[in-house]
Order: sequence, then C-alpha cells, then structure tokens
Amino acid sequence: MSFALGRFRGPDGVPFAAVAVGQDVIPLSALLPGFVDIGDVLADWPAAFAALADVTAGTRCAGMPLDDLSPLPPVAPRQVFQSGANYRTHVIDLIAAREGDTEEVRSRAAAMMDERAEPYVFIGLPGALCGPYDDVILPDTGAEHDWELELAAVIGRRAYRVSRHDALDYVAGYTIVNDITTRDRVFRPDLPGIGSDWLAAKNAPTFLPAGPWLVPAAFVGDPMKLRITLSLNGEVMQDESTADMIFDVARLIEHTSSITEMLPGDLLLTGSPAGNGAFRGRFLRPGDVMEGSITGLDRQRNRCVAR
Repeated sequence: MSFALGRFRGPDGVPFAAVAVGQDVIPLSALLPGFVDIGDVLADWPAAFAALADVTAGTRCAGMPLDDLSPLPPVAPRQVFQSGANYRTHVIDLIAAREGDTEEVRSRAAAMMDERAEPYVFIGLPGALCGPYDDVILPDTGAEHDWELELAAVIGRRAYRVSRHDALDYVAGYTIVNDITTRDRVFRPDLPGIGSDWLAAKNAPTFLPAGPWLVPAAFVGDPMKLRITLSLNGEVMQDESTADMIFDVARLIEHTSSITEMLPGDLLLTGSPAGNGAFRGRFLRPGDVMEGSITGLDRQRNRCVAR
C-alpha cells in the first residue's frame, strides 16, 4: 500500500509529523512509537520505509480529518540545493526575453545548452520555506517576483561523491517546491563582474512553498516522466514534462555530492520548466493565486500578499 509523509500544525497549534494512507492522516508516533518527526524517519530511511510499508499495510489507527490541519513543509532541511537553468525551453525563453525573441537568439541559446558540461547548483536558505497553502509575502525590495514550480528530491542517505549510476538510491522521495525569484534582484548593476545575487533574489521569507507531501520514491516511478503544472489565477502558465531537464535527477546528485556532503532531509530542487513570468512580462502581484501540481505529488495553492 502506498503512503506519504507530511508535517502539520493541529487545531491546538502544535506541529507534528503524520503519515497519509488513502484519506487518513495518522500521527507518525502512532505507527512508529519513538519516531516524533520526519527527520527521525530520514535518519534511517531504508529501515524506516520498510517499517512504514509493513504497518500501513494493516493499520487500523483512526485517521485525523485533513481539513482540520494546517500543512507545513514536509521536511526541515539543513541544506537546500537549487539547480539553475536546468530546463532547456525555460533557459531559451529567458535568453529570448532578455536579448530579443528572434530565431537567431533562440538558435544561439539552444547551442549553448547543448555545450553545457555540468549542472549549475547553488545554495538556498531553509528560512525561505513555507507551507503548501501559506500566503506568499511579496517584499517591497524588488518588483519582478516570479513563479518557478519545481520537482524537489528529498535526500534519504548521506551522499558524498556518489556516482550517477547509484544516485537515485540516495533519494528518499520527492515533493513540490515553488522556487520564487525576484528577477530584478538577480544581477547587481553595481557589481557587473560578480554574477548572480541569489541571496537577495530567492531567499525572502515564504519564497519556497513546499509540500504538501514527501512521497517515497518507490511510489513516484521515473522522476523524469512527471508533469509539472502551475496556474496563475486559473490560467495555466507552466505545463511541461520533467523530461525537458538538461541534467536529470541522478546527474544533479552526482554533481552536487562531488562538491559537498548531502544530508538526510536535504532538498535538491531540480530546476523550473518554461512558462515563467519573465518571458511573459507578467510578475506576481498582491491578490494573485498560484496553484501548482506535479504528477503523484498532489498540489499547492498559495495566495500572494503585500509585505
């Protein structure tokens, strides 16, 4: 039987971890005594997954009504790794938006993507995380706040210098993350030779809506055959397959773990597909509602509010 993991705040305001089995939401501690948080599960993921698969197959525990709960991000990562420019069409669209949407510009951008030898991964801050239904607060520093719905891999084992062949064995599961970016703060005009200022552009509070679930990899199937869809006020903006990734999930793990140790519970964001506001010339405004979904991972709904 399939199941998913989540973190919630109950009617009493106290956070707790839970397991979703069908329509039932059961406190984790009721299924695995001694396990309080999802971090406890991820600390020994192979054994914990086997135990959860066993107990959920015959569970008779009473579930809690999901409508009475407020979902939190499903994990509390120590590290957040973010993959930039990892969807072919998305990168071509961004270059076209910046340099002019001509056949010559698109052809040159496509050639650049074909020549890339390794992924581009940078660090985000866990403090930017919020729940899958929380309001997204648009800061007054910058104006071009953009959506970027992404598949995120949740690391389930310490990973250092892992080969691409073995990389997916280190994934506990997957979740949804909207990696919101303030486009007009990405580059510093006062420091043109320095590059990207990802701290300023991506790490405002609530700029990483995550969840609602950590769905174990065993129930997701091939991560390169999932559909990512984001609607803004009911209008579809992003609708693409993960097959458009330039570097697949395994290659991203191989690359990131070649530089630093990835820890259980860490998030690896795998990049965002085409359909962002930068290409459309439309950015987030107070009152906007984003709804995002990825195959098998459920959906998010976040309203934008002014700071």
